[in-house]
Amino acid sequence: MIAKDGSELAELRKRIRHSTAHVMADVVTAMFPQAKLAIGPPTDEGFYYDFLVDKPFSSEDLERIEDEMRRTVKSDLQFEFHEYPREDALAMNAEQPLKLEIIEGIPVDESITTYKHGDFEDLCAGPHVESTGKIPAFKLLNVAGAYWRGDENRPMLQRIYGTAFESQVVLDEYLAQLEEAKRRDHRRLGRDLDLFSTHDETGPGLIIWHPKGARIRGLIEDFWKDEHYSAGYDLVYTPHIGRSTLWETSGHLEFYKENMYAPMDMDGQNYYLKPMNCPFHIMYYNTALRSYRDLPIRIGELGTVYRYERGGVVQGLLRVRGLTQDDAHIFCRPDQVENEVNDVLDLTFKMLGSFGFSEFEVTLSTKPEKAVGDQSNWELATESLRRTLENRGQEYDIDEGGGAFYGPKIDVHIRDALGRRWQCPTVQFDFNLPDRFGLRYIGEDGNEHRPYMIHRTLLGTMERFMGVLIEHYAGAFPTWLAPVQAQLIPIAESHLKYAEEVGKKLTDAGIRTHVDLRNERMNAKIRDAQIQKVPFMLVVGDREIEAGAASVRMRSGENVGARPIEDIIKLIITESDART
Repeated sequence: MIAKDGSELAELRKRIRHSTAHVMADVVTAMFPQAKLAIGPPTDEGFYYDFLVDKPFSSEDLERIEDEMRRTVKSDLQFEFHEYPREDALAMNAEQPLKLEIIEGIPVDESITTYKHGDFEDLCAGPHVESTGKIPAFKLLNVAGAYWRGDENRPMLQRIYGTAFESQVVLDEYLAQLEEAKRRDHRRLGRDLDLFSTHDETGPGLIIWHPKGARIRGLIEDFWKDEHYSAGYDLVYTPHIGRSTLWETSGHLEFYKENMYAPMDMDGQNYYLKPMNCPFHIMYYNTALRSYRDLPIRIGELGTVYRYERGGVVQGLLRVRGLTQDDAHIFCRPDQVENEVNDVLDLTFKMLGSFGFSEFEVTLSTKPEKAVGDQSNWELATESLRRTLENRGQEYDIDEGGGAFYGPKIDVHIRDALGRRWQCPTVQFDFNLPDRFGLRYIGEDGNEHRPYMIHRTLLGTMERFMGVLIEHYAGAFPTWLAPVQAQLIPIAESHLKYAEEVGKKLTDAGIRTHVDLRNERMNAKIRDAQIQKVPFMLVVGDREIEAGAASVRMRSGENVGARPIEDIIKLIITESDART
């Protein structure tokens, strides 16, 4: 069995963080008696607790809360587990309307449990550490608004975020990482490097790509297309809207409607902005009767789709409403499934490696509660994906119930330069859509058969992947992706003509070049080029003109010295072609 078990450290952190959330809730209700409690779970990065209060918490409030929490921790109060009849639990929470709502949602045959420390007692199933004194190190981070139950029609709560670890050393390392993450924030760098923008006038989650950002995106897309043609894919373009009958047949209006935009009435027919590309790729498949010899058919598209994300979760490039998927669908015979999934994973790791990612974590997600298809198909599909992973010797976690509504899936998570985990590639098995759309092929036996269908993305979406890349590189894109690879910096006005001549040579050689013709001092031009994270800065003056050269400075601050122009061209092209 290659599936990985959860670690003891993860369990310890969960207990510490859950306990710290309870301590915070205790202190908040003592300091702000009018505060009403909601929920306070541990998370992968820390914990939070939601409160219903009359006015938002301030940064000064957080400092006071944290100070008081330290006193509670020092008191070393025991965490005590209790179990109550429903009536007693309701009576205990008579002044807590949100807790009453939680209790009402608990099935009548389930017990109601709490954890208590000191005088504070809260609905909870645990787990916790033994006592508050077993909380080694914690820090409150920030406060934000959050709708109760995630419903924008419900009250706005105040959510206090914090984190806790098994030691002060580890906490300090994490806080340092948070500071570095702020420095790498793709929203700030996107603005500073002039890559993209969003605007109230166009609406949240809709990206305007600026020329530099569009150049980087175009380079990624060209690389993606070349790799897919080499891997035997055919690429298509499909519409941005589709008639309602298409989405009824696909099941999206039944299972995905809450994420779709409202219909448009055109000629008495409802049309929807597409939330996914798959039905259109199926339309292509159905343009001809396929033979078993035609399969597999691999159809790819950089297809832009539109999904409604709540305003509160839209975030820069990471959560958007208009997104371009590096989408593909593979139509294959049952005997081809494992080979195709294996090839997808090979292509995934190859392409991600070109962007500098080398650490991967794989998850196999199984049938969710809301799903289509009979159980035997789910079992067959899940076993097929599992067998593929194990035959590769690939370690993986299992996410029970985390599959798509139409089939199980494999998700690949990458680790960035800060060690953060991002889910990008996904491979999804689908036996639902081939049935719904009546897909068929003529088998070797001369009879009609149903093909299997595999959905997959390698980068995820262009928007999210770009956001990850910006933060991974801290905006300093490798030479092959840099929007400007070389910047010519003439020392004085008399050197402008030579700088333009050199710039043309580099441009003609295929190097993305900018000549800084501003009437600024050389040092200011160098500093600005470094701020813009240009890989190569080429300074030219009298000596360089006489030698037919340029002085090379790297964005790292390294001064390479004067080099002949042809050598500089070779240097930049070699580094770019190596994708390092």
